[in-house]
Amino acid sequence: MDIVPHTRAPSSDADISAPISRSSTPQTSRSLLFDDIESEAPFYSSIQGDFVLVVGGLGYIGSHTSWELLKAGMNVIIIDNLSNSFKGVLDRLELLRSTHYRQQSDDVVPPVLHFYEADYRDRCAMRALLSKYNHQPGHLPGSPSSSSAIESAITGVIHFAAYKSVSESFQNPLAYYANNVGGMVDFCNLLGELNITTFVFSSSATVYGEFANKGGRLIEEYCDNRGCTGLTNPYGRTKWMCEAILDDLAVSDSRWSIIALRYFNPIGCDESGVLGEDPRDTPNNLMPVVVKVMTGELERLNVYGTDWNTADGTAIRDFIHVSDLARGHLAALTARNTLGQGFKKFNLGTGTGHSVQEIITSMERVSGKSIPVHKTGRREGDVAICIAEPSNSMRSLNWRTNKTLDDCCRDICRFLNLDVSAPQPPREESQKRGTISMGSRCARASGWSGPRSSSTLVCLEKSCGLFFSALFLFLLLLV
Repeated sequence: MDIVPHTRAPSSDADISAPISRSSTPQTSRSLLFDDIESEAPFYSSIQGDFVLVVGGLGYIGSHTSWELLKAGMNVIIIDNLSNSFKGVLDRLELLRSTHYRQQSDDVVPPVLHFYEADYRDRCAMRALLSKYNHQPGHLPGSPSSSSAIESAITGVIHFAAYKSVSESFQNPLAYYANNVGGMVDFCNLLGELNITTFVFSSSATVYGEFANKGGRLIEEYCDNRGCTGLTNPYGRTKWMCEAILDDLAVSDSRWSIIALRYFNPIGCDESGVLGEDPRDTPNNLMPVVVKVMTGELERLNVYGTDWNTADGTAIRDFIHVSDLARGHLAALTARNTLGQGFKKFNLGTGTGHSVQEIITSMERVSGKSIPVHKTGRREGDVAICIAEPSNSMRSLNWRTNKTLDDCCRDICRFLNLDVSAPQPPREESQKRGTISMGSRCARASGWSGPRSSSTLVCLEKSCGLFFSALFLFLLLLV
């Protein structure tokens, strides 16, 4: 049986002949929010059935999407170089999976999760790794058999491996073009050789550029692949270029089914409180900065621009709950059966805008905590308003959002183990089993005690059992 331990990179797997060269992970401190937890057991499973490959699957959106796939019963392969994520996220996915499927009927077969620490731009590593999932063992690309003869167990790929900071893209544009554009081109070349041609691309609302300032909701047709005008930053240009390349690929090769999902502003956490957002690098998005202020890692929140042409002077964005966004990827994979081949693009947003000040007010109201703010000038590349028109996604993908702004803030507080102003959804079953920590460890400097890890909960459950057993024996002796 082909055994894949989730805790080791594929370079330690004897079935992979090519070495996996690890990228240099930044030497940062351990995550305060993703402290390692003790999972029940590693996954060991044979490569059987179909898989969805999630590249960058331990990041914020990638991990939530991986969890939605697992909940839907799909086998998942995660590739991540840990450049902006923590390996402790894998343990949390494992914990969620095992707890969820333990509550199902005995005839439900849980999906499996494979993890490889690797850089998706390492072509030799990717070739060796992905070839393991061929239904023709031992066949390698470039052999006499044509690519059309290869049948892979990987039925779809979701690509989250792009760099994503607008401000950083101004400082180091070549790195963004190399990773986001060059990396994707090489990766798609390899996928085509292996006959893996269902591809979901994480795009961005930044492709609309200055169209956003015209007001109103943004529809997909405002940005096509015939011209690159009005883009305000290198990051947005990389996303536009990738969309144009993928469109050309789908036209030239009828095997490909490609969907680009244009994200607006994902916030929030999984409602379990087990998954959240805690990047290695310095965050630039609003909510992770808010979290770092609330946990004491940062003194205050910088609000960039209070003179925008909006009601309160702060920028307006379409904030979407990350779980709703993650379900959009599941909907995109499912829709390939009805949408067919070719390239298609969809907005993933709520269609409702909220200002930065509204976000701060909502978080303060839900958490009962004050968020210190420093008002400063606008950032280069920002726009005043950016709101999605989601009707095309709702119609074609059979997808819609369910979460409100307060839901987003409430789930973040649950991840931080803060009391919230509204009742939390009942979790009697998971609490009874003592397997899921309803939050993550916070900065001790903030004065919060922090949650128990799942391993602590399990230990408490066992300790209570031993105590009552001893008490029962003691009473018997007295009698």
